[in-house]
Amino acid sequence: QLQLVESGGGLVQPGGSLRLSCEGSAITLKYYSIGWFRQAPGKEREGVLCISSSSGPRYFADSVKGRFTISRDDAENTVYLQMDSLKPEDTAVYYCAAAGTICRPYSYEYDYWGQGTQVTVSS
Repeated sequence: QLQLVESGGGLVQPGGSLRLSCEGSAITLKYYSIGWFRQAPGKEREGVLCISSSSGPRYFADSVKGRFTISRDDAENTVYLQMDSLKPEDTAVYYCAAAGTICRPYSYEYDYWGQGTQVTVSS
């Protein structure tokens, strides 16, 4: 059974926006560090940014600073990734993941993963 469920991906033009959601189904997200990762075709998975209940956002990728924002709604058990000013280089499958420790940029440090949601930025 999947503990995390992503949604909100799709096709958007350059300069557009998307908001991704990561909903906990079997775990309570406020007790975890929640990281967003992405994997483009032919490339390794990379950390994007992360949030925990005890700290503000930590950016893993400099390329998204000023464009991406992470937030959480504990009442809805959901973490959001707001993506603005999207570029073709942002095209990837986006995953959310939960870790029982502080935010770290490497995927192997996370215990639970969602199924991923496709984001395509193209004219």
